[in-house]
Amino acid sequence: MNDDAMNEIVQEFLVETNENLDQLDQDLVALESDPTSSDLLGSVFRTIHTVKGTTGFLGFGLLEGLSHAAENLLSDLRDGRLGLTKERTDVLLEVVDAIRALLSAIEATGAEDDRDLSGLIARINVLQQDPEPVVAEAAHPEPVVAEAAHPEPVVAETAHPEPVVAETAHPEPHRSAGERSVRVDVELLDSMMSQVGELVLARNQVSAHVEMIDNQALHQTVQRLSMIVSELQEGVMKTRMQPVEQLWSKLPRVIRDLAAQFDKMVSLEMEGGETELDRSLLEAVKDPLTHLVRNAIDHAIEQPDARIAAGKPATGTLALRASHEGGQVVLEVADDGAGIDPAKIAAKALERGLVSKGELDSMSEREVVDLIFRAGFSTAQSVTNVSGRGVGMDVVRTNVERIGGTVDLSSAPGTGTTFRIKIPLTLAIIPALLVGCRGQRYAIPQANLLEMVQLRGDGAGSDIERIGGALVYRLRGKLLPLVRLDETLGFAPLAADEQPEAVSIVVLQADGLLLGVAVDEVFGTEEIVVKPLGRHVKQVPLFAGATILGDGDVALILDVIGLAAAARVEEVTAGLALSSDLADDEDRPLERSTFVLLRVGRDRRVAVPLKAVARLEEAPSSSVEQAGSGRVLQYRGDLLRLVALSEILDAACEDAPVGADGGPANIPVVVYSDGERHLGLVASEILDIVEGVFEVRPVGAGPGILGSTVVHGHVTDVLDVDAAFALAGKEPERVA
Repeated sequence: MNDDAMNEIVQEFLVETNENLDQLDQDLVALESDPTSSDLLGSVFRTIHTVKGTTGFLGFGLLEGLSHAAENLLSDLRDGRLGLTKERTDVLLEVVDAIRALLSAIEATGAEDDRDLSGLIARINVLQQDPEPVVAEAAHPEPVVAEAAHPEPVVAETAHPEPVVAETAHPEPHRSAGERSVRVDVELLDSMMSQVGELVLARNQVSAHVEMIDNQALHQTVQRLSMIVSELQEGVMKTRMQPVEQLWSKLPRVIRDLAAQFDKMVSLEMEGGETELDRSLLEAVKDPLTHLVRNAIDHAIEQPDARIAAGKPATGTLALRASHEGGQVVLEVADDGAGIDPAKIAAKALERGLVSKGELDSMSEREVVDLIFRAGFSTAQSVTNVSGRGVGMDVVRTNVERIGGTVDLSSAPGTGTTFRIKIPLTLAIIPALLVGCRGQRYAIPQANLLEMVQLRGDGAGSDIERIGGALVYRLRGKLLPLVRLDETLGFAPLAADEQPEAVSIVVLQADGLLLGVAVDEVFGTEEIVVKPLGRHVKQVPLFAGATILGDGDVALILDVIGLAAAARVEEVTAGLALSSDLADDEDRPLERSTFVLLRVGRDRRVAVPLKAVARLEEAPSSSVEQAGSGRVLQYRGDLLRLVALSEILDAACEDAPVGADGGPANIPVVVYSDGERHLGLVASEILDIVEGVFEVRPVGAGPGILGSTVVHGHVTDVLDVDAAFALAGKEPERVA
């Protein structure tokens, strides 16, 4: 545990113990009037017991010894073995004063002072040993008579702590930890948070309207108001935020006990414990998180011998991670266990009647794995106190969704499973960048923003290329995966004459990955209040919430992680080790190659090995005819089947289909031939024939594509002709 965490625990201990001591004073005085009250005796005993336990954990030996002696006396009083007398009440009150003095020393210096409490502890022991102490004996005990009758050596240190505090801590008056702290009802904090959120929205609206008024004094007043609101908002939010580490503090013990119960070896890793979360949300996810941990040890992590047989370390690893992402808190529970087998999930779901055979057949692998969240689902072989009753994972999802969050999982058989809980903050105020797309405004959390780039003029899009079907932008020589926000949101493509004069690219970071988002406009930054989405739209992966802008309009908050998934950033980035690497490298023993360079669709470049090309033709569209399910061209006394590369490669294509009415007057055709077969590959444009040393890397490799290289400074896909034919389901025509 780090020093900051330890200091927080000590401060909390000081506050709570000082409050308890105040209550102890009242209870002990009340006990003199009603010495047989079991409730009062029980309360006093529990308080001293708590002090003893906590001080032992924190390493405060004097406090522990004193509270232990007092606890023994109180135990006899509580159990009726002793009666409460004035002398016993006096000594217990002195204990309270001594504890308070020690707490003052701890608060001032961080440690106990060197005071001698042996006399006080000896008096406690004497009073505990004598079942019926006589007043004369209590006033003049032997051999401690001098200390009891003349208690200056002890009383100066314990019975009257105020002067001692002045001597040992600070000579000037100061406020204790208890005096500096106030306990406030959580509902009151909820109300304050809500009001501050509305105040921020009102501040934004005032700021928007005042821009239209030419009044310098009013502008200065609004700036002052804005600063005060920001400070107030920050202060109120801090009152409810607590580190996730507090939620994790009990899990090491849970993991240790469960691992021992199942004869497993488990190592715990925790990352991001300092991530802060609203207190109410912290309480809400405590049970779901605990269940995921228990489930990982029971189901996921294998026995040591099984792990060794699978080539893994005997000790399994369970990782807890927390982070802030775009106005949300993300909690992860990851293990390196057996993973989830979709076939087993499907069989168990079918066996339990959760789905029908027809439903299973229509499900994707992801949907099958998601069945573990169905009520009544369990893969446990027997019912234990940990699992097997068919309740748990459905409750995990239900509880998280109740607070506006989501639960997702990713798993690979034999490798492990990661559960990812995303919790949109019910009321969070974050700085965001406002962008425009097709007349709508959207907010992007500024925490994800790296930089902005604006491209103008005719060559604005010249650095935007397509690789493996995905858009990329060449930023300072490096290739950046690119998302067109309009396409991602499902807007229809703009016509050529409607294209904007400038392209704005917002460069973002998400989950360690970089991506660019092409938007129509950038409006600037604004502090926004994050509002959770309703149940009917919260599963949409592109949005993390909504907000109300200064002019009263509603704007959706973009989920950067969702955008990255939509752009297939992870798989595109995995191959983008090319960038400048993909340039020609004369030092490598590579063969020279000759390619026919084609444009396919809007902006995709494809290279076809020249050795596979028989001819390059420019055929009139009117000569294209229908034959069966495809289109053909009369070619040298035979029929040449035509295949559009845009269809094979799923390229975004603004051209009309081959031979369709309204298409171009002429179509470029690359005639493929292997000596026996002929096929016409239809492209949007034949650009060039290039020769050189080209290094083809498996970037963007997929159906119909061997990989990618760089030609004339542009990323270019290299066509696998035979695979492309197979993908299209059309065998090349044989010439008779």
